[in-house]
Amino acid sequence: MTDRIAPDGGDEFAIFNHLESEVRSYARSFPVVFATARGAQLFARDGTPYLDFLMGCSSLNYGHNPPALKSALIDYISADGITHGLDLYNEAKESLLREFHETILMPRQLDYVVQFPGPTGANAIEAALKLARKITGRANVIAFTNGFHGASLGALSCTGNRYHRAAAGQLLGGVTRLPYDGYLGPSVDTADYLDRLLSDPSSGVDAPAAVIVETVQGEGGLNVAGTEWLCKVAAIARKHGALLIVDDIQAGVGRTDAFFSFEAAGLRPDIVTMAKSISGYGLPMAIVLIDRQLDKWEPGEHNGTFRGNCHAFVTARAALEHFWRTDSFAASVEEKGNLLKSRLEQIAQKYDPSRVSAKGRGMMRGIDLKSGEVASQVVWTAFQKGLIVETAGPRDEVVKCLPPLVIRKDQLGQGLDILENAIDSVIGHTVATAASEVNHDRKRFQ
Repeated sequence: MTDRIAPDGGDEFAIFNHLESEVRSYARSFPVVFATARGAQLFARDGTPYLDFLMGCSSLNYGHNPPALKSALIDYISADGITHGLDLYNEAKESLLREFHETILMPRQLDYVVQFPGPTGANAIEAALKLARKITGRANVIAFTNGFHGASLGALSCTGNRYHRAAAGQLLGGVTRLPYDGYLGPSVDTADYLDRLLSDPSSGVDAPAAVIVETVQGEGGLNVAGTEWLCKVAAIARKHGALLIVDDIQAGVGRTDAFFSFEAAGLRPDIVTMAKSISGYGLPMAIVLIDRQLDKWEPGEHNGTFRGNCHAFVTARAALEHFWRTDSFAASVEEKGNLLKSRLEQIAQKYDPSRVSAKGRGMMRGIDLKSGEVASQVVWTAFQKGLIVETAGPRDEVVKCLPPLVIRKDQLGQGLDILENAIDSVIGHTVATAASEVNHDRKRFQ
């Protein structure tokens, strides 16, 4: 308790320990006071560089302080551009909407309207669920095992993680959770199971307002839904009068190669939620994309004070203009995603598949170490060697790599070298310790 009453003590973390809530999490894994950031690197106060494979949990797909976005924001602020606009018409929002329409929606023949629900992904999920229930007049929502959609109550009801759900302190209803693709093994098509339940009037599963799904489950452990499964789920939703909501908050904005993670499957979701890297600069911003025919909101029926963050509009527009007007950026991301895949598979192949395996898609990949304790040790070892990387999965057993999409190939290789050495160090030590214990036990009984 000493550090709680001595905020100006010698410990450089004293003020954080004294005043910041115990709810903080990432800081516990990376105990350094960071001062600056550029591209793929964070710099500690003492100047020590760290490669960042966390990237604000995919909120910084274009890296730290991307020059084109930084310049656009500085110019806008210098010209006394509007900072906060609620949902008033303003030039920053006008420019973003025009760029989004011409660069993203039109080439993909998507007829969506854009809702700005507030600053976070959870705000987008809450709005999407609320709209789906309003349109259909139904209450139930189908969500999937290991899904993560946010920590506010509506979003949390669709989230599978027991630890996060328990923090609500109350029952979270209105959702039926069903197995994600591959959850019951490769021989079970869980989409058929979904259809069977919804087709049977005695299954006990109420007709849903929506089916909400991540094409790649980020927090759930980098589980990847197959194209065939996604298409079947979309068809089943429509067959039973439910809306298809794709949560593209972490997997979108190029993280899985294309701008939207569902493009490869050829999906046309009824509603899409986006946040994290949609602003391009780490500024709070979320959007809900709604099929034009489903925009049934009444004026002011859903709102949020910070739905008009004009600084985020400026950087989001600059990101679309700079990175997405041609196919060259997506091609470079795909190339680096293949390099990441190849390298992680090479690391995994050094070990028994029951202990280590590679998984993920695009530049949203990682190593499943089958143990949260081992994964935690790997993350700590990597941090000590200059790499920031996080864990995911139901038991935090997956080391999840989210390098910036703009990372140089040499930096990507350097980060993966650190990760490989950390895995070798931790697993090699674990194996040596286990062998030592076995030999010790043998001697005891001889």
